[in-house]
Amino acid sequence: MANEAVIGSFYGEKAVWLRSGKYEAALLPEIGANLVAFRDVEAGYKFLREPEEAEMDSFREAPAVYGIPVLFPPNRYRDGKFEAAGISYNLPVNEKATGNHLHGFFYKAAWDIVDQGANDQESYVVVRYVVDENDSVYSVLPHRFQIEIRYALSANGLAQTSTVTNNGDKQLPCLLGYHTAINAPFAPESSKADVTAHVTTGVRWELDERMLPTGGTIPMTAAEEAMKSPQGGSPYAESLDNHYSAAPVDGRNFAEVIDHRIGVKLVYDAGVNYKQWMIWNNGASAGFFCPEPQINLVDAPNVDLPDETKGFVLLQPGQSWNETSRLYTEKLA
Repeated sequence: MANEAVIGSFYGEKAVWLRSGKYEAALLPEIGANLVAFRDVEAGYKFLREPEEAEMDSFREAPAVYGIPVLFPPNRYRDGKFEAAGISYNLPVNEKATGNHLHGFFYKAAWDIVDQGANDQESYVVVRYVVDENDSVYSVLPHRFQIEIRYALSANGLAQTSTVTNNGDKQLPCLLGYHTAINAPFAPESSKADVTAHVTTGVRWELDERMLPTGGTIPMTAAEEAMKSPQGGSPYAESLDNHYSAAPVDGRNFAEVIDHRIGVKLVYDAGVNYKQWMIWNNGASAGFFCPEPQINLVDAPNVDLPDETKGFVLLQPGQSWNETSRLYTEKLA
């Protein structure tokens, strides 16, 4: 298949379809710039949890549990309030059960397509969301800034380059993560018993009854230790909604899923600039789990830890943060 980037449809929603060799991917610019599909069409693998046609209404209402949703700021913030660099923020409380703000403003928003195309090496699309005084987000995040994501599809898999740029004159809290929903298994004839997962986690952060970090750590369970080990463990051994530091191995910060029935490994090389992980598996009840890379600790501005430890980044005026992540497969020997 030739490399191409074309505007099309995904169950009635505007989509940018990327195609390269055996791979295809679909991005929905008007629903949070969600990269909702990444597939090996030759083998019939669907690597991400995709909404089926009958689930599209549910997806539009809760897109954060499909594909690769953009979280800014990621996860929870106590009462929606924090202070950074002398500015007080008051985000809406949108999770009534905990009284927190959850997941930010961009995963449902319409993004602009600023470039798309294909060449001999890849197909690609670039999307951008710009916040300034004319945007509704400015009322709660009073900064001029932009988030830009470039997705590229090639023989090497799917690459995601994320860039946050401070266009204003004040320091910007750079709080970014992705709620990446990976099918495990990704092969249609495999079962949950066929897969193991390995994530380069460090310590497990203690969370209080509101799912917010206390600043302390707690021991991992045996199931968590198994997933931390190079041998991996089942991502469904127990219910997971847990928070961890990232602990890169040989300079790489990654999650991987092995389908032992077919002898194929899916690698999610998130990048070392993501300093934290969340892992969520929807109560271990379904065939997907979410290894979620984040720059920062949940509720980072409110947690009494060093900025380096909690991954809290303040961008100076004119400064950018960026990282490239990649999803790809390997055949086991």
